[in-house]
Amino acid sequence: MDVATWSSYLASALRLAAPLLLAGLGVLFMSRSGILNIGMEGMMLIGALAGVVGASYSGNAWGGLATACLAGACLGALFGFLVITTGADQVIIGTAVNLLGLGLTTVFGRSLLGMGTETVKVDSFPIIRIPLLADIPLIGPALFEQNALTYMALLLVPAAGMLLYKANWGLAVRAVGENPLATDTLGVKVHRVRYACCLLGGVLAGAAGSALSLGILNQFTENMVAGRGFIALSAVIFGRWTPSGTMFASLLFGGAEAMQLRFHWVHVPYQFMLMLPYVLTMAALAWFSGRTKQPAATGIPYKSAANRNG
Repeated sequence: MDVATWSSYLASALRLAAPLLLAGLGVLFMSRSGILNIGMEGMMLIGALAGVVGASYSGNAWGGLATACLAGACLGALFGFLVITTGADQVIIGTAVNLLGLGLTTVFGRSLLGMGTETVKVDSFPIIRIPLLADIPLIGPALFEQNALTYMALLLVPAAGMLLYKANWGLAVRAVGENPLATDTLGVKVHRVRYACCLLGGVLAGAAGSALSLGILNQFTENMVAGRGFIALSAVIFGRWTPSGTMFASLLFGGAEAMQLRFHWVHVPYQFMLMLPYVLTMAALAWFSGRTKQPAATGIPYKSAANRNG
């Protein structure tokens, strides 16, 4: 294959990895604070629909992104209330969020966008070409001819690393995820930190959904997330709960998805190419789940020290 073909493949891999990376960073912050979120699939679906509805009513993609992030924040707050304040089982609530997302987007997608009759097209994020850098052979067109959401996803990786490992708030998040009782006795508000991570995770989930509906397509279709929420969760596990590891895992899964679109010369049944991202996800979970250590308090409801003593 020539350089142009490889460059086109790398560009597609980056674009397809962006929703996974945004969702993965949302899962990462929640996991680091001790919140297990398997409901990212439903959150992304709602974000994808909210993005298209917002873009349709506002007339531009940025309005759609703001609407998607707001919807994600509301869903993150609801998720936080159920698992933090009420202490509900996080796996059950995550499953309920997935079902809620599928049901809500089906009903409201048809009623607000008329999906049963015709597909509503909206403005999507255009490709932004960075001069000079885009002229670099092979990697130039791949890295520097992307839409704004792809750039944003890549820039959030070092920002997340700085926040988690260099800022006091990040230290509090990691401490809450490992030993919330000890952190509470030091004066850190455990519930406040976890709520903040749920809100941040919800915002990133909304952005991830809009990266699908407004960054890759310019429309919403039912169940368009198609398992990417679970792939994002596996990317966090594959990446050992670190921002850089999550990015590389997302690029791996995005590359597998791009392969089915670009490498038509591979003489295998197309069904095998379609299942490749999901096979990689299963392999990653099977291989790394027993070889990585998640934050110790993940999935465990916490009752504050004051309430324990009371």
